[in-house]
Amino acid sequence: MIRTLWKLSREAIRYRGLYTVAILSTLALTGVNLAAPKALSAMTGIVERGVDEEGLRVIGTLTAVLVGLYLLRILFRFLSNYLAHKAAWYLVGDLRTKTYDKLERMHLGYFHDKQTGDLMSRIVNDTRDFELLYAHMIPESITNLVTFTGVLLVLLSINWKLALITCAPIPLIFASGIIFSKKVRPYFRISQKKMGELNGKLQDNLSGIHEIQSFGREDYETGQVNGRNFEHIHAMLKALKISAVFHPSVEFISSLGTILVVAFGGYLAYREGLRVEDIVAFLLYLGLFYGPVTGLANLLENMQQSMAGAERVLDILDAPAEIKDKPGAKPLEDVRGEIAFEHVSFSYGNDIPVLRDVSFRCEPGKMLALVGPTGVGKTTLTQLISRFYEPTAGRILIDGQDLNDVTIESLRRNISPVLQDTFLFNGTIAENIGYARPDASMEEIREAAAAANIHDDIRAMPDGYDTMVGERGLRLSGGQKQRVAIARAILRRSPIIILDEATASVDVETERQIQKSIAGIAGQRTIVAIAHRLSTIRSADQILMIEDGRITERGTHDELVALGGSYARMSRLQEN
Repeated sequence: MIRTLWKLSREAIRYRGLYTVAILSTLALTGVNLAAPKALSAMTGIVERGVDEEGLRVIGTLTAVLVGLYLLRILFRFLSNYLAHKAAWYLVGDLRTKTYDKLERMHLGYFHDKQTGDLMSRIVNDTRDFELLYAHMIPESITNLVTFTGVLLVLLSINWKLALITCAPIPLIFASGIIFSKKVRPYFRISQKKMGELNGKLQDNLSGIHEIQSFGREDYETGQVNGRNFEHIHAMLKALKISAVFHPSVEFISSLGTILVVAFGGYLAYREGLRVEDIVAFLLYLGLFYGPVTGLANLLENMQQSMAGAERVLDILDAPAEIKDKPGAKPLEDVRGEIAFEHVSFSYGNDIPVLRDVSFRCEPGKMLALVGPTGVGKTTLTQLISRFYEPTAGRILIDGQDLNDVTIESLRRNISPVLQDTFLFNGTIAENIGYARPDASMEEIREAAAAANIHDDIRAMPDGYDTMVGERGLRLSGGQKQRVAIARAILRRSPIIILDEATASVDVETERQIQKSIAGIAGQRTIVAIAHRLSTIRSADQILMIEDGRITERGTHDELVALGGSYARMSRLQEN
Protein backbone atom coordinates (compact mmCIF):
# COMPACT_ATOMS: atom_id res chain seq x y z
CA MET A 1 0.00 0.00 0.00
CA ILE A 2 2.84 2.39 0.81
CA ARG A 3 4.42 1.65 -2.59
CA THR A 4 1.11 2.41 -4.30
CA LEU A 5 0.66 5.67 -2.39
CA TRP A 6 4.21 6.71 -3.25
CA LYS A 7 3.62 6.15 -6.98
CA LEU A 8 0.38 8.09 -6.87
CA SER A 9 1.97 10.93 -4.89
CA ARG A 10 4.46 11.42 -7.74
CA GLU A 11 1.48 12.00 -10.03
CA ALA A 12 -0.10 14.46 -7.59
CA ILE A 13 3.04 16.55 -7.06
CA ARG A 14 2.20 18.84 -10.01
CA TYR A 15 -0.73 20.16 -7.98
CA ARG A 16 1.33 20.86 -4.89
CA GLY A 17 0.27 24.54 -4.93
CA LEU A 18 -3.41 23.69 -4.57
CA TYR A 19 -2.65 21.01 -1.99
CA THR A 20 -0.40 23.35 0.00
CA VAL A 21 -3.14 25.99 0.31
CA ALA A 22 -5.72 23.28 1.06
CA ILE A 23 -3.53 21.74 3.78
CA LEU A 24 -2.70 25.14 5.32
CA SER A 25 -6.43 25.93 5.35
CA THR A 26 -7.04 22.56 6.97
CA LEU A 27 -4.49 23.31 9.68
CA ALA A 28 -6.01 26.77 10.23
CA LEU A 29 -9.46 25.19 10.44
CA THR A 30 -8.15 22.78 13.05
CA GLY A 31 -6.74 25.71 15.03
CA VAL A 32 -10.14 27.42 14.92
CA ASN A 33 -11.85 24.23 16.10
CA LEU A 34 -9.40 23.93 18.98
CA ALA A 35 -9.82 27.55 20.05
CA ALA A 36 -13.63 27.65 20.15
CA PRO A 37 -14.13 25.21 23.08
CA LYS A 38 -11.50 27.11 25.08
CA ALA A 39 -13.50 30.33 24.69
CA LEU A 40 -16.74 28.55 25.66
CA SER A 41 -15.03 27.03 28.68
CA ALA A 42 -13.79 30.45 29.80
CA MET A 43 -17.32 31.89 29.48
CA THR A 44 -18.64 28.98 31.60
CA GLY A 45 -16.06 29.74 34.28
CA ILE A 46 -17.11 33.40 34.39
CA VAL A 47 -20.76 32.44 34.77
CA GLU A 48 -19.91 29.87 37.48
CA ARG A 49 -17.98 32.42 39.54
CA GLY A 50 -20.67 35.07 39.20
CA VAL A 51 -21.08 37.71 36.52
CA ASP A 52 -20.08 41.32 37.28
CA GLU A 53 -19.51 44.31 35.00
CA GLU A 54 -15.98 43.20 34.16
CA GLY A 55 -17.27 39.70 33.51
CA LEU A 56 -19.88 41.06 31.08
CA ARG A 57 -17.18 42.89 29.11
CA VAL A 58 -15.10 39.71 28.94
CA ILE A 59 -18.16 37.70 27.84
CA GLY A 60 -18.83 40.31 25.13
CA THR A 61 -15.24 40.08 23.94
CA LEU A 62 -15.34 36.26 23.94
CA THR A 63 -18.64 36.36 22.03
CA ALA A 64 -17.07 38.54 19.34
CA VAL A 65 -14.08 36.19 19.22
CA LEU A 66 -16.40 33.19 18.78
CA VAL A 67 -18.28 34.91 15.93
CA GLY A 68 -14.94 35.66 14.26
CA LEU A 69 -13.79 32.09 14.76
CA TYR A 70 -16.97 30.68 13.22
CA LEU A 71 -16.66 33.03 10.22
CA LEU A 72 -13.06 31.94 9.76
CA ARG A 73 -14.25 28.34 9.98
CA ILE A 74 -16.47 28.95 6.92
CA LEU A 75 -13.57 30.45 4.94
CA PHE A 76 -11.01 27.79 5.85
CA ARG A 77 -13.49 24.94 5.29
CA PHE A 78 -14.27 26.30 1.81
CA LEU A 79 -10.60 26.62 0.89
CA SER A 80 -9.80 23.21 2.33
CA ASN A 81 -12.66 21.37 0.65
CA TYR A 82 -12.76 23.09 -2.74
CA LEU A 83 -9.03 23.24 -3.41
CA ALA A 84 -8.53 19.63 -2.32
CA HIS A 85 -11.37 18.56 -4.63
CA LYS A 86 -10.03 20.70 -7.46
CA ALA A 87 -6.58 19.15 -7.21
CA ALA A 88 -8.04 15.65 -6.85
CA TRP A 89 -10.29 15.92 -9.92
CA TYR A 90 -7.46 17.38 -12.01
CA LEU A 91 -5.38 14.41 -10.89
CA VAL A 92 -8.20 12.03 -11.88
CA GLY A 93 -8.31 13.68 -15.30
CA ASP A 94 -4.55 13.38 -15.72
CA LEU A 95 -4.51 9.73 -14.71
CA ARG A 96 -7.38 8.90 -17.07
CA THR A 97 -5.49 10.49 -19.95
CA LYS A 98 -2.21 8.86 -18.95
CA THR A 99 -3.82 5.42 -18.58
CA TYR A 100 -5.51 5.73 -21.97
CA ASP A 101 -2.27 6.96 -23.56
CA LYS A 102 -0.39 3.98 -22.12
CA LEU A 103 -3.00 1.55 -23.47
CA GLU A 104 -2.93 3.26 -26.85
CA ARG A 105 0.79 2.54 -27.14
CA MET A 106 0.80 -1.04 -25.84
CA HIS A 107 1.72 -3.86 -28.21
CA LEU A 108 -1.20 -5.77 -29.70
CA GLY A 109 -0.38 -8.92 -27.72
CA TYR A 110 -1.31 -7.09 -24.52
CA PHE A 111 -4.96 -6.95 -25.62
CA HIS A 112 -5.32 -10.65 -26.47
CA ASP A 113 -6.65 -11.61 -23.04
CA LYS A 114 -8.23 -8.26 -22.11
CA GLN A 115 -11.84 -7.17 -22.36
CA THR A 116 -12.45 -3.72 -23.80
CA GLY A 117 -15.15 -3.02 -21.20
CA ASP A 118 -12.81 -3.93 -18.33
CA LEU A 119 -10.11 -1.61 -19.65
CA MET A 120 -12.72 1.15 -19.98
CA SER A 121 -13.77 0.51 -16.38
CA ARG A 122 -10.18 0.97 -15.22
CA ILE A 123 -9.84 4.25 -17.10
CA VAL A 124 -13.18 5.73 -16.01
CA ASN A 125 -14.34 4.05 -12.78
CA ASP A 126 -11.13 3.04 -11.01
CA THR A 127 -9.42 6.39 -11.57
CA ARG A 128 -12.51 8.11 -10.13
CA ASP A 129 -11.79 6.46 -6.78
CA PHE A 130 -8.60 8.52 -6.53
CA GLU A 131 -10.84 11.48 -5.76
CA LEU A 132 -11.74 9.77 -2.48
CA LEU A 133 -8.06 9.41 -1.69
CA TYR A 134 -6.83 12.89 -2.52
CA ALA A 135 -9.89 15.03 -1.80
CA HIS A 136 -11.07 13.26 1.35
CA MET A 137 -8.71 10.76 2.87
CA ILE A 138 -5.42 12.67 2.78
CA PRO A 139 -6.80 16.11 3.87
CA GLU A 140 -9.01 14.50 6.51
CA SER A 141 -6.10 12.38 7.76
CA ILE A 142 -4.01 15.51 8.24
CA THR A 143 -6.91 17.28 9.94
CA ASN A 144 -7.59 14.33 12.19
CA LEU A 145 -3.96 13.86 13.16
CA VAL A 146 -3.45 17.55 14.00
CA THR A 147 -6.80 17.75 15.79
CA PHE A 148 -6.13 14.59 17.80
CA THR A 149 -2.65 15.78 18.81
CA GLY A 150 -3.82 19.32 19.65
CA VAL A 151 -6.80 18.15 21.71
CA LEU A 152 -4.65 15.62 23.55
CA LEU A 153 -2.17 18.34 24.52
CA VAL A 154 -5.02 20.57 25.70
CA LEU A 155 -6.56 17.75 27.74
CA LEU A 156 -3.20 16.90 29.29
CA SER A 157 -2.79 20.57 30.29
CA ILE A 158 -6.24 20.54 31.96
CA ASN A 159 -5.88 17.24 33.85
CA TRP A 160 -3.37 14.58 32.89
CA LYS A 161 -5.15 11.79 34.79
CA LEU A 162 -8.45 12.38 33.04
CA ALA A 163 -6.61 12.73 29.72
CA LEU A 164 -5.05 9.27 30.12
CA ILE A 165 -8.46 7.78 30.90
CA THR A 166 -9.77 9.42 27.72
CA CYS A 167 -7.06 7.61 25.69
CA ALA A 168 -7.95 4.17 27.06
CA PRO A 169 -10.19 3.11 24.09
CA ILE A 170 -7.70 4.25 21.42
CA PRO A 171 -5.68 0.98 21.17
CA LEU A 172 -8.91 -0.99 20.71
CA ILE A 173 -10.03 1.31 17.90
CA PHE A 174 -6.71 1.07 16.04
CA ALA A 175 -6.64 -2.73 16.45
CA SER A 176 -10.14 -3.01 15.01
CA GLY A 177 -9.10 -0.71 12.13
CA ILE A 178 -6.23 -3.00 11.18
CA ILE A 179 -8.53 -6.03 11.21
CA PHE A 180 -11.12 -4.14 9.14
CA SER A 181 -8.55 -3.15 6.49
CA LYS A 182 -7.38 -6.72 6.00
CA LYS A 183 -10.93 -8.04 5.77
CA VAL A 184 -12.58 -5.44 3.53
CA ARG A 185 -9.93 -4.67 0.90
CA PRO A 186 -10.16 -8.01 -0.98
CA TYR A 187 -13.92 -7.52 -1.40
CA PHE A 188 -13.46 -4.02 -2.81
CA ARG A 189 -10.88 -5.45 -5.21
CA ILE A 190 -13.29 -8.19 -6.28
CA SER A 191 -16.12 -5.68 -6.60
CA GLN A 192 -14.14 -3.50 -8.99
CA LYS A 193 -13.01 -6.55 -10.96
CA LYS A 194 -16.65 -7.61 -11.31
CA MET A 195 -17.59 -4.10 -12.42
CA GLY A 196 -14.95 -4.39 -15.14
CA GLU A 197 -16.38 -7.76 -16.22
CA LEU A 198 -19.89 -6.27 -16.31
CA ASN A 199 -18.67 -3.40 -18.50
CA GLY A 200 -16.92 -5.90 -20.73
CA LYS A 201 -20.09 -7.93 -21.19
CA LEU A 202 -22.15 -4.81 -21.90
CA GLN A 203 -19.63 -3.63 -24.48
CA ASP A 204 -19.63 -7.05 -26.20
CA ASN A 205 -23.41 -7.27 -26.25
CA LEU A 206 -24.03 -3.75 -27.51
CA SER A 207 -21.48 -4.30 -30.28
CA GLY A 208 -23.11 -7.63 -31.15
CA ILE A 209 -26.74 -6.53 -30.84
CA HIS A 210 -27.47 -7.61 -34.43
CA GLU A 211 -26.29 -11.17 -33.72
CA ILE A 212 -28.19 -11.31 -30.42
CA GLN A 213 -31.45 -10.38 -32.10
CA SER A 214 -30.79 -12.52 -35.16
CA PHE A 215 -30.33 -15.69 -33.12
CA GLY A 216 -33.03 -14.87 -30.57
CA ARG A 217 -30.61 -14.79 -27.62
CA GLU A 218 -32.07 -11.73 -25.87
CA ASP A 219 -33.24 -13.64 -22.78
CA TYR A 220 -29.97 -15.53 -22.49
CA GLU A 221 -27.84 -12.38 -22.73
CA THR A 222 -30.09 -10.56 -20.26
CA GLY A 223 -29.44 -13.43 -17.85
CA GLN A 224 -25.69 -13.15 -18.46
CA VAL A 225 -25.70 -9.40 -17.78
CA ASN A 226 -27.89 -9.92 -14.71
CA GLY A 227 -25.46 -12.54 -13.38
CA ARG A 228 -22.44 -10.27 -13.74
CA ASN A 229 -24.43 -7.35 -12.36
CA PHE A 230 -25.25 -9.18 -9.13
CA GLU A 231 -21.75 -10.65 -8.82
CA HIS A 232 -20.57 -7.05 -8.52
CA ILE A 233 -23.40 -6.18 -6.11
CA HIS A 234 -22.76 -9.22 -3.88
CA ALA A 235 -19.04 -8.42 -3.66
CA MET A 236 -19.85 -4.82 -2.74
CA LEU A 237 -22.41 -5.94 -0.15
CA LYS A 238 -19.83 -8.20 1.49
CA ALA A 239 -17.53 -5.21 1.86
CA LEU A 240 -20.36 -3.04 3.16
CA LYS A 241 -21.39 -5.78 5.61
CA ILE A 242 -17.95 -5.65 7.20
CA SER A 243 -18.17 -1.84 7.22
CA ALA A 244 -21.60 -2.03 8.86
CA VAL A 245 -20.06 -4.00 11.74
CA PHE A 246 -16.94 -1.86 12.01
CA HIS A 247 -18.59 1.60 12.07
CA PRO A 248 -20.91 1.04 15.07
CA SER A 249 -18.15 -0.87 16.87
CA VAL A 250 -15.89 2.18 16.68
CA GLU A 251 -18.73 4.41 17.83
CA PHE A 252 -19.41 2.09 20.78
CA ILE A 253 -15.76 2.07 21.84
CA SER A 254 -15.67 5.87 21.57
CA SER A 255 -18.82 6.10 23.69
CA LEU A 256 -17.08 4.03 26.36
CA GLY A 257 -14.40 6.74 26.47
CA THR A 258 -17.06 9.41 27.07
CA ILE A 259 -18.60 7.31 29.85
CA LEU A 260 -15.19 6.87 31.47
CA VAL A 261 -14.56 10.63 31.36
CA VAL A 262 -17.91 11.42 32.97
CA ALA A 263 -17.49 8.76 35.67
CA PHE A 264 -13.83 9.45 36.44
CA GLY A 265 -14.37 13.21 36.12
CA GLY A 266 -17.06 13.03 38.79
CA TYR A 267 -14.71 11.02 40.99
CA LEU A 268 -11.92 13.62 40.57
CA ALA A 269 -14.36 16.46 41.28
CA TYR A 270 -15.28 14.71 44.51
CA ARG A 271 -11.78 13.63 45.60
CA GLU A 272 -9.50 16.30 44.15
CA GLY A 273 -11.81 19.25 43.59
CA LEU A 274 -11.72 19.25 39.78
CA ARG A 275 -13.45 22.46 38.63
CA VAL A 276 -16.74 22.38 36.75
CA GLU A 277 -15.34 24.53 33.92
CA ASP A 278 -12.55 21.94 33.44
CA ILE A 279 -15.11 19.12 33.23
CA VAL A 280 -17.13 21.21 30.75
CA ALA A 281 -13.96 21.84 28.73
CA PHE A 282 -13.24 18.09 28.75
CA LEU A 283 -16.74 17.27 27.51
CA LEU A 284 -16.52 19.94 24.79
CA TYR A 285 -13.15 18.68 23.63
CA LEU A 286 -14.27 15.01 23.69
CA GLY A 287 -16.22 15.53 20.45
CA LEU A 288 -13.10 16.88 18.80
CA PHE A 289 -10.97 14.14 20.34
CA TYR A 290 -13.06 11.15 19.30
CA GLY A 291 -14.18 12.72 16.02
CA PRO A 292 -10.88 11.85 14.26
CA VAL A 293 -10.91 8.40 15.84
CA THR A 294 -14.46 7.56 14.78
CA GLY A 295 -13.70 9.11 11.37
CA LEU A 296 -11.06 6.42 11.04
CA ALA A 297 -13.79 4.03 9.91
CA ASN A 298 -14.75 6.16 6.92
CA LEU A 299 -11.14 6.91 6.08
CA LEU A 300 -10.20 3.24 6.10
CA GLU A 301 -13.18 2.33 3.92
CA ASN A 302 -12.32 5.05 1.41
CA MET A 303 -8.67 4.03 1.47
CA GLN A 304 -9.41 0.36 0.76
CA GLN A 305 -11.71 1.28 -2.11
CA SER A 306 -9.15 3.72 -3.53
CA MET A 307 -6.30 1.25 -3.15
CA ALA A 308 -8.27 -1.46 -4.95
CA GLY A 309 -8.84 0.91 -7.86
CA ALA A 310 -5.26 2.21 -7.76
CA GLU A 311 -3.87 -1.31 -8.09
CA ARG A 312 -5.95 -1.94 -11.21
CA VAL A 313 -4.83 1.34 -12.78
CA LEU A 314 -1.17 0.78 -11.86
CA ASP A 315 -1.37 -2.66 -13.47
CA ILE A 316 -1.70 -0.74 -16.73
CA LEU A 317 0.72 2.09 -15.98
CA ASP A 318 3.41 -0.34 -14.77
CA ALA A 319 2.95 -2.81 -17.64
CA PRO A 320 6.16 -3.01 -19.66
CA ALA A 321 6.05 -1.60 -23.18
CA GLU A 322 7.47 -4.62 -24.98
CA ILE A 323 7.75 -2.77 -28.28
CA LYS A 324 9.48 0.58 -28.00
CA ASP A 325 12.21 2.60 -29.62
CA LYS A 326 15.64 1.45 -28.65
CA PRO A 327 18.21 4.10 -27.62
CA GLY A 328 19.61 5.82 -30.66
CA ALA A 329 16.76 4.80 -33.01
CA LYS A 330 16.60 7.07 -36.06
CA PRO A 331 13.65 8.21 -38.17
CA LEU A 332 12.95 6.23 -41.32
CA GLU A 333 13.15 8.80 -44.11
CA ASP A 334 12.98 8.91 -47.92
CA VAL A 335 11.49 5.42 -48.01
CA ARG A 336 11.51 3.66 -51.38
CA GLY A 337 9.58 0.62 -50.09
CA GLU A 338 11.98 -2.31 -50.29
CA ILE A 339 10.99 -5.02 -47.78
CA ALA A 340 13.22 -7.92 -46.76
CA PHE A 341 12.68 -10.78 -44.29
CA GLU A 342 15.81 -12.65 -43.22
CA HIS A 343 15.20 -16.00 -41.50
CA VAL A 344 12.27 -14.62 -39.52
CA SER A 345 10.45 -16.84 -37.01
CA PHE A 346 7.66 -15.84 -34.67
CA SER A 347 5.43 -17.24 -31.93
CA TYR A 348 2.90 -15.53 -29.65
CA GLY A 349 4.68 -16.54 -26.46
CA ASN A 350 3.12 -19.99 -26.16
CA ASP A 351 6.09 -21.68 -27.87
CA ILE A 352 3.84 -22.66 -30.78
CA PRO A 353 5.55 -21.25 -33.89
CA VAL A 354 3.42 -19.16 -36.24
CA LEU A 355 6.19 -18.36 -38.73
CA ARG A 356 9.23 -20.57 -39.33
CA ASP A 357 12.44 -19.32 -40.97
CA VAL A 358 10.71 -16.99 -43.46
CA SER A 359 12.96 -15.19 -45.94
CA PHE A 360 12.01 -13.10 -48.98
CA ARG A 361 12.67 -9.77 -50.64
CA CYS A 362 10.20 -7.38 -52.26
CA GLU A 363 11.52 -4.67 -54.59
CA PRO A 364 10.28 -1.08 -54.23
CA GLY A 365 7.08 -0.39 -56.13
CA LYS A 366 6.35 -4.09 -56.62
CA MET A 367 3.33 -6.08 -55.47
CA LEU A 368 3.90 -9.01 -53.13
CA ALA A 369 0.99 -11.39 -52.54
CA LEU A 370 0.58 -13.80 -49.61
CA VAL A 371 -1.72 -16.76 -50.09
CA GLY A 372 -2.42 -19.94 -48.20
CA PRO A 373 -4.92 -21.58 -45.85
CA THR A 374 -6.44 -19.70 -42.91
CA GLY A 375 -4.26 -19.48 -39.80
CA VAL A 376 -0.85 -20.07 -41.39
CA GLY A 377 0.59 -16.67 -40.38
CA LYS A 378 -0.15 -14.35 -43.33
CA THR A 379 -1.69 -11.55 -41.23
CA THR A 380 1.01 -12.02 -38.59
CA LEU A 381 3.63 -11.49 -41.25
CA THR A 382 2.13 -8.14 -42.27
CA GLN A 383 1.87 -7.06 -38.61
CA LEU A 384 5.56 -7.79 -38.19
CA ILE A 385 6.27 -5.34 -41.03
CA SER A 386 4.50 -2.59 -39.04
CA ARG A 387 6.28 -3.80 -35.89
CA PHE A 388 3.12 -4.54 -33.93
CA TYR A 389 5.03 -7.64 -32.85
CA GLU A 390 8.72 -8.46 -32.65
CA PRO A 391 10.11 -11.55 -34.42
CA THR A 392 11.46 -14.22 -32.10
CA ALA A 393 14.30 -14.86 -34.54
CA GLY A 394 15.71 -13.20 -37.63
CA ARG A 395 15.30 -9.61 -38.74
CA ILE A 396 13.11 -7.43 -40.98
CA LEU A 397 14.48 -4.61 -43.10
CA ILE A 398 12.98 -1.71 -45.03
CA ASP A 399 15.34 -0.12 -47.56
CA GLY A 400 18.13 -2.11 -45.91
CA GLN A 401 17.48 -0.68 -42.43
CA ASP A 402 16.67 -3.04 -39.57
CA LEU A 403 13.29 -2.15 -38.08
CA ASN A 404 14.84 -2.25 -34.61
CA ASP A 405 17.10 0.67 -35.60
CA VAL A 406 14.30 3.06 -36.65
CA THR A 407 11.61 4.84 -34.65
CA ILE A 408 8.20 3.21 -34.51
CA GLU A 409 6.43 6.46 -35.39
CA SER A 410 8.42 6.97 -38.59
CA LEU A 411 8.02 3.30 -39.58
CA ARG A 412 4.24 3.31 -39.29
CA ARG A 413 4.01 6.70 -40.97
CA ASN A 414 5.33 5.02 -44.10
CA ILE A 415 2.83 2.14 -44.05
CA SER A 416 -0.92 2.31 -44.76
CA PRO A 417 -3.02 -0.73 -43.83
CA VAL A 418 -6.39 -1.83 -45.20
CA LEU A 419 -7.68 -4.61 -42.98
CA GLN A 420 -10.32 -7.26 -43.57
CA ASP A 421 -12.14 -6.19 -40.40
CA THR A 422 -12.56 -2.57 -41.48
CA PHE A 423 -12.89 -0.06 -38.64
CA LEU A 424 -14.54 3.29 -39.22
CA PHE A 425 -14.93 5.96 -36.55
CA ASN A 426 -18.34 7.38 -35.67
CA GLY A 427 -18.05 10.49 -37.84
CA THR A 428 -18.57 11.60 -41.42
CA ILE A 429 -17.23 9.82 -44.48
CA ALA A 430 -14.91 12.76 -45.15
CA GLU A 431 -13.53 12.58 -41.60
CA ASN A 432 -12.89 8.85 -41.92
CA ILE A 433 -11.06 9.18 -45.23
CA GLY A 434 -9.16 12.24 -43.99
CA TYR A 435 -8.16 10.46 -40.76
CA ALA A 436 -4.99 9.30 -42.52
CA ARG A 437 -3.97 12.88 -43.30
CA PRO A 438 -5.65 15.56 -41.13
CA ASP A 439 -4.20 18.32 -43.32
CA ALA A 440 -5.69 16.91 -46.55
CA SER A 441 -7.95 19.19 -48.57
CA MET A 442 -11.47 18.22 -49.55
CA GLU A 443 -10.33 17.89 -53.16
CA GLU A 444 -7.64 15.39 -52.14
CA ILE A 445 -10.23 13.40 -50.15
CA ARG A 446 -12.48 13.26 -53.24
CA GLU A 447 -9.56 12.13 -55.44
CA ALA A 448 -8.73 9.33 -52.99
CA ALA A 449 -12.39 8.28 -52.90
CA ALA A 450 -12.50 8.22 -56.71
CA ALA A 451 -9.36 6.09 -56.82
CA ALA A 452 -11.01 3.63 -54.42
CA ASN A 453 -14.22 3.58 -56.51
CA ILE A 454 -16.40 4.97 -53.68
CA HIS A 455 -16.84 8.56 -54.92
CA ASP A 456 -20.03 7.87 -56.90
CA ASP A 457 -21.59 5.99 -53.96
CA ILE A 458 -20.86 8.93 -51.66
CA ARG A 459 -22.31 11.48 -54.09
CA ALA A 460 -25.54 9.43 -54.21
CA MET A 461 -25.98 9.72 -50.44
CA PRO A 462 -28.22 12.60 -49.17
CA ASP A 463 -25.42 14.27 -47.22
CA GLY A 464 -22.58 13.25 -49.52
CA TYR A 465 -19.21 13.40 -47.80
CA ASP A 466 -20.91 14.72 -44.66
CA THR A 467 -22.85 11.46 -44.26
CA MET A 468 -22.46 10.02 -40.76
CA VAL A 469 -21.22 6.42 -40.96
CA GLY A 470 -22.47 5.38 -37.49
CA GLU A 471 -20.54 3.37 -34.92
CA ARG A 472 -18.03 1.10 -36.71
CA GLY A 473 -19.54 2.21 -40.03
CA LEU A 474 -22.89 0.58 -39.32
CA ARG A 475 -24.73 2.72 -41.89
CA LEU A 476 -22.52 1.60 -44.77
CA SER A 477 -22.45 -1.73 -46.56
CA GLY A 478 -19.46 -4.03 -46.14
CA GLY A 479 -18.15 -3.14 -49.59
CA GLN A 480 -18.57 0.59 -48.97
CA LYS A 481 -16.68 0.38 -45.68
CA GLN A 482 -13.88 -1.54 -47.42
CA ARG A 483 -13.56 1.10 -50.16
CA VAL A 484 -13.60 3.96 -47.64
CA ALA A 485 -10.70 2.21 -45.89
CA ILE A 486 -8.86 1.87 -49.21
CA ALA A 487 -9.44 5.57 -49.91
CA ARG A 488 -8.01 6.35 -46.48
CA ALA A 489 -4.88 4.35 -47.28
CA ILE A 490 -4.50 5.95 -50.71
CA LEU A 491 -4.85 9.46 -49.26
CA ARG A 492 -1.97 8.90 -46.88
CA ARG A 493 0.44 8.43 -49.81
CA SER A 494 2.62 6.03 -47.87
CA PRO A 495 5.25 4.19 -49.93
CA ILE A 496 4.01 0.84 -48.54
CA ILE A 497 0.38 -0.32 -48.54
CA ILE A 498 -0.80 -3.49 -46.82
CA LEU A 499 -4.04 -5.03 -48.08
CA ASP A 500 -5.33 -7.75 -45.75
CA GLU A 501 -8.24 -9.33 -47.63
CA ALA A 502 -9.17 -5.82 -48.76
CA THR A 503 -11.61 -7.13 -51.38
CA ALA A 504 -13.22 -9.81 -49.21
CA SER A 505 -16.49 -7.91 -48.69
CA VAL A 506 -17.11 -6.58 -52.19
CA ASP A 507 -18.89 -7.97 -55.21
CA VAL A 508 -17.13 -9.04 -58.38
CA GLU A 509 -17.70 -5.76 -60.24
CA THR A 510 -16.50 -3.66 -57.29
CA GLU A 511 -13.51 -5.96 -56.95
CA ARG A 512 -12.59 -5.25 -60.57
CA GLN A 513 -12.78 -1.52 -59.92
CA ILE A 514 -10.61 -1.85 -56.80
CA GLN A 515 -8.13 -3.94 -58.80
CA LYS A 516 -7.90 -1.07 -61.29
CA SER A 517 -7.25 1.33 -58.40
CA ILE A 518 -4.54 -0.95 -57.02
CA ALA A 519 -3.03 -1.32 -60.48
CA GLY A 520 -2.94 2.46 -60.80
CA ILE A 521 -0.64 2.77 -57.77
CA ALA A 522 1.21 -0.54 -58.11
CA GLY A 523 4.21 0.92 -59.86
CA GLN A 524 4.48 3.81 -57.43
CA ARG A 525 4.09 2.04 -54.08
CA THR A 526 5.06 -1.28 -52.60
CA ILE A 527 1.95 -3.37 -52.02
CA VAL A 528 1.74 -6.38 -49.73
CA ALA A 529 -1.59 -8.11 -50.31
CA ILE A 530 -3.23 -11.04 -48.52
CA ALA A 531 -5.94 -12.68 -50.60
CA HIS A 532 -8.02 -15.80 -50.77
CA ARG A 533 -9.48 -14.68 -54.09
CA LEU A 534 -6.60 -15.35 -56.44
CA SER A 535 -8.14 -13.07 -59.06
CA THR A 536 -7.13 -10.15 -56.83
CA ILE A 537 -3.42 -10.96 -56.98
CA ARG A 538 -2.97 -12.57 -60.44
CA SER A 539 -0.88 -9.61 -61.54
CA ALA A 540 1.35 -9.61 -58.45
CA ASP A 541 5.08 -9.45 -59.12
CA GLN A 542 5.73 -12.17 -56.55
CA ILE A 543 3.38 -14.61 -54.83
CA LEU A 544 4.35 -16.48 -51.66
CA MET A 545 2.46 -19.66 -50.81
CA ILE A 546 2.54 -20.03 -47.02
CA GLU A 547 1.71 -23.32 -45.34
CA ASP A 548 2.29 -24.21 -41.70
CA GLY A 549 4.23 -20.98 -41.16
CA ARG A 550 6.70 -21.63 -44.00
CA ILE A 551 7.06 -20.40 -47.56
CA THR A 552 6.48 -23.53 -49.63
CA GLU A 553 6.19 -21.94 -53.07
CA ARG A 554 7.14 -18.62 -54.62
CA GLY A 555 6.84 -17.05 -58.07
CA THR A 556 4.36 -15.32 -60.35
CA HIS A 557 0.83 -16.60 -60.93
CA ASP A 558 1.77 -18.35 -64.16
CA GLU A 559 4.92 -19.85 -62.66
CA LEU A 560 3.05 -21.29 -59.66
CA VAL A 561 0.25 -22.68 -61.81
CA ALA A 562 2.85 -24.36 -63.99
CA LEU A 563 4.53 -25.75 -60.88
CA GLY A 564 1.42 -27.81 -60.16
CA GLY A 565 1.61 -27.54 -56.36
CA SER A 566 -0.70 -26.16 -53.66
CA TYR A 567 -1.20 -22.84 -55.44
CA ALA A 568 -2.18 -24.58 -58.67
CA ARG A 569 -4.75 -26.68 -56.81
CA MET A 570 -6.19 -23.57 -55.16
CA SER A 571 -6.38 -21.86 -58.54
CA ARG A 572 -8.22 -24.79 -60.14
CA LEU A 573 -10.74 -24.91 -57.29
CA GLN A 574 -11.57 -21.20 -57.66
CA GLU A 575 -11.86 -21.44 -61.43
CA ASN A 576 -14.36 -24.26 -61.05
